[in-house]
Order: sequence, then C-alpha cells, then structure tokens
Amino acid sequence: MDALKEKLSLLPDKPGCYLMKNAEGTIIYVGKAKILKNRVRSYFTGSHDGKTQRLVSEIADFEYIVTSSAMEALLLECNLIKQHDPRYNVMLKDDKTYPYIKITNEKHPRLEVTRKVLKDGGKYFGPYANAGAAQQTKKLLDRMYSLRKCKHLPKNVCLYYHMNQCLAPCELEVDPANYSEIVEQITRFLNGSQSEIKEQLTKQMLEAAENLEFERAKELRDQINDIEAVIEKQKVTFSDNIDRDAWGFYTDKGWMSIQVFHLRQGKMIERNVASFPYYGEADEDFISYVTQFYFREHVRPREILLPKVASVEGLEEWLGSRVIFPQRGPKKQLVDMANENSQIALQEKFALMARDEARTIQAVQNIGDILGIGYPGRIEAFDNSNIYGADAVSAMIVFRDGKPDKKEYRKYKVKTVEGPDDYGTMKEVIRRRYTRVLKENLEMPDLVVIDGGKGQIAATVDVLENELGLYIPVCGLAKDDKHRTAHLLVGDPPVPVPLKRDSNEFYLLQRIQDEVHRFAITFHRNTRSKSAFQSQLDDIPGIGEKRKKLLLKHFGSIKKMREATVDEYRNIGIGDKLAREILAHLRKEKEAAE
Repeated sequence: MDALKEKLSLLPDKPGCYLMKNAEGTIIYVGKAKILKNRVRSYFTGSHDGKTQRLVSEIADFEYIVTSSAMEALLLECNLIKQHDPRYNVMLKDDKTYPYIKITNEKHPRLEVTRKVLKDGGKYFGPYANAGAAQQTKKLLDRMYSLRKCKHLPKNVCLYYHMNQCLAPCELEVDPANYSEIVEQITRFLNGSQSEIKEQLTKQMLEAAENLEFERAKELRDQINDIEAVIEKQKVTFSDNIDRDAWGFYTDKGWMSIQVFHLRQGKMIERNVASFPYYGEADEDFISYVTQFYFREHVRPREILLPKVASVEGLEEWLGSRVIFPQRGPKKQLVDMANENSQIALQEKFALMARDEARTIQAVQNIGDILGIGYPGRIEAFDNSNIYGADAVSAMIVFRDGKPDKKEYRKYKVKTVEGPDDYGTMKEVIRRRYTRVLKENLEMPDLVVIDGGKGQIAATVDVLENELGLYIPVCGLAKDDKHRTAHLLVGDPPVPVPLKRDSNEFYLLQRIQDEVHRFAITFHRNTRSKSAFQSQLDDIPGIGEKRKKLLLKHFGSIKKMREATVDEYRNIGIGDKLAREILAHLRKEKEAAE
C-alpha cells in the first residue's frame, strides 16, 4: 500500500491512460483520463459502489501512459482494451460485431451473412441489429433473385434451379450481364429502394393475372408481402438520403442501456440495444462504448447523432464522421426516441428480473446464506424523511419471499425528536415498532434492513438488543455520493459485504431500498403539504418561502426559533425589526395555545 501511495503522489496533471493490475501482475482494468492525477486518485478515496470496491480491492499496482490530448487517450484506451482484454472492462470487451449481408466477388456471386468486413471486392450492406434480421432479409432475396445458393458448386442442378431461384452455373453457361443486372437490383433493394422493387413486382403480378398465370401472380404477391414484412415502414425518414447513426442511452440502478438506430439512404433499417452494469461516469462510459463500436471495424456513417453529453475533444476528427449533438428538429426527435427506447429496454429488463419468482426466491436464500441467518422470508425495511428536521416521518415496508407485502406497510410521524436527528428518529421508530410487536405478539421479521450506514445500524441494534432484548439480524444499505446503492453493511462494527452489482441479490436489495424510500418520501410529501398551510410563519409579514426555508434550515424547529435571540437571527441575515416581529408572533402563538 505504501508503494501505491508513493506512485499516486507522482501522478502528473496530464491526460493519458491508466492500467490497473492485480497481485499477479495481470491487467484487470484500463481507463482514460483528462487529468491522470485526479482520476486515478479517485479510486482510492471516497465511497464507491460495490463493483468499484471489488475492483479497487484487487488493485495491487498500476501503470499509466501520458498522451498529448484527451482524444489520444481515448484512442489509446481502445487499443489497450483490445490488446489486454481486461476482466473489468466488460462493457467494452463484450461488444460484438454486427452482421452484414454480402454479395461475394466471385465468378458466380452469391449472398451470405457475415460479421467480418474485408477488403475482398465484395459488396457489404448493413449493419443489421442481429443475425436473425440479416438472415430473414437474405432468405427473401434468395427467393427473389437467382444467384447461386451453394457455397461449392455441385455436379448437377439442384432443386433451386427447378424453383427458378438459381441460374444453375454448375451445368449451364451464365452470361455475366445477367449477374450484373441481378447484383444491381439487389444493391438497390438493400440501399433502400424497396418501394421501387415493389412497384415492379406489382406490375408483373398484374400482368401475370391478366395472362391467367395465377400461380406466377400468387408467387409475386407473396414476394410483395414478404418485402413489407421484412422492410417495415419506418417512423423516421429523411429526404436527404444521408447514412447516419442515432444514439441514445439511459442509466438506472448502476446499469446502462444503449440503443443505436442505423439509418441508410434516409430510412431507419436497424436498431440495437445493449445493457450492462457500468463502472465510471455515465457520459464517459457512453462515449467509450460508442468509440469502441466504431473502433472494431464497424462501417462509419456520414453523420453520428449523439445525445447531449460532456464534449469530447477531437472525437469527430478521429471517427472521420460528422458528430452532431442535435438541439431541435427531426434529428433531436430521433435521438430522443433512442433515449426513450433505451429507458424502456432497461425498465423491461428490471421488470423481467422482478417477475422471475424462482430467481427472486433464490436471491432471498443467497442473502440469508451471505449473512449466515438462514432464509429471511420476512424482511422489514425502514427509511426516514424530513427537510431540515421539519415534518419528520419514517416508514416501514415488508418484503415476504422477495416480494412487497403492501398490507403490512406502516407509517410513523416522529414525536420525540426535534431537528434533523436521523439516529434519534431511527431509535424512536424502531422502539415504537418492536414494542408493539412484542405487546401484540405480532410476526417477527427474519431481517431488518436500514436505509443508512453505520450510525443508523448502531442506533437500531442499540434499541433492539439493549432496550427490548431482541436479537434480530440487522443490515444497512449505504449509498454513494450520487445517491446510488453502494454496498451492504453488516456486523458489529458494520463492514461492507461484497455483492456483484449485476447479481439478483444486489438487485433485490436495491428494490427494497427504492420501495421504502418511495413509501417514506410520499408520506412525507403528503404530511408536509397538509402542515404547510398551518405553518406559524405564514402570518408574519416579510416571511416568504425563501426566508421560511432559511429559518427551518438554520433552527430546525419552531421551538428553537421561538427561543432564539435577535443576535442569532442577525447572523443569518434577518434584520432586528423582523426578528423581533418573528419572536413576538411565535411567543404569542405559544401563549394562545397554552
């Protein structure tokens, strides 16, 4: 550790890349930074979420490479990730190449689906969001056009020839002009001229019907229907026929969802969604993903549309495409749609995880195993809510077998605590809850979850064990500085328990924390809205919302405001005359109440 501290003190104020190593000297994470000193030091100071803590716990050494610009650092990061394949760069290394439809450059060309774009003279079209979409389009084209289907020419004609789907170059001479015409038609189709092809087929279908060639007419009709099914009419089109990609992303609960729309010849032909737990800053990790995407030999369109993120110096120059952060108009609508679809995809993922009962039950069991308490079938969770101590409330929710049991939820108005005393509030609520449980012989929980850190856990355990003689397992859910669930705390003194952020156990704890916070904050808002109209400050001339918040923030309660001196009011910018009016009003109200 001393060696690490020494190296940290020597980090320069320059851009570059850093390589984190474990005890065996293996590179486990590669990152970039505008200022190496600030970024690398941040890993070893402050609080982090569970994933980052696991990364930091494995770091035994690090190296860094200084670059001349942030853009150079981004490019170097791409190369280093590709070279070393670090295990903690999951988001980048798992990105796979997209499939393309290829017309081979052979004497007798054919269609194939490939993920590699090579300089072999072939024609490539795409990318497609998945192999299924590419295969479906190829299957349609194979039925419509008579290119050979066999990878190696057979000795005799096959069924495709008899179905008029192959020119049979295995036995027959084929005029190269025929191939040129077919390749040209396929090229126009894949470049977005489906409506033109449909018009030609419709004309041929009508001619066949007039000539009483009903089987041929039916075959052409089926091809038209197939075109409509494969190339669905898109919501977004542009008349300029420029190839562009539109990106969007959404983050929640430490996960990132990314979506990209591929527009070719002005029409949106494909899209893709990826979701994964992310480790750093959302904007930075999003840009890293985009950069890796094009770095790995994807075809770069003429325009790349990105949502508003922190600007990246030199990104446009390196990508070789025009990078736009649209603020209005159809391009902004397209990016907004990508953002919205990213959000929907991530919410759908969470919903599917929540509905998977078997995985939820297993997650409950695993949490019990981690804590060494058996199966915690009934979990009771608590959270406090107040604004500078005013209208303080608390809430309790119950999860039974990993699912919310809403009929068991309870609300508490804090009675004995004044001001912003979270520990005192926690003690009062725990005391009231479990005194009633003992008195009325109610069902005991298997686990108590506190939305808070070491202080809240200590306050809870003190009441349970020292006042009530109850030995119920207690754990806390601590948050980082961005108010995201960071880690599970247990023990005396409480210590973090390593949980993978993408595990079902971590997600279940997040759901519990989110639900108790939602329940508490809703109760607090309702309580505050009712009491706001009855505030003793409302009738004092010269006290508006801004000064009311200032007074509540400083004094914490009406009682302390009433007992304060004029000098104390003067210290927070309240004039002597107004201070005397406030004191007189509050004391008069108290006398009237008595």
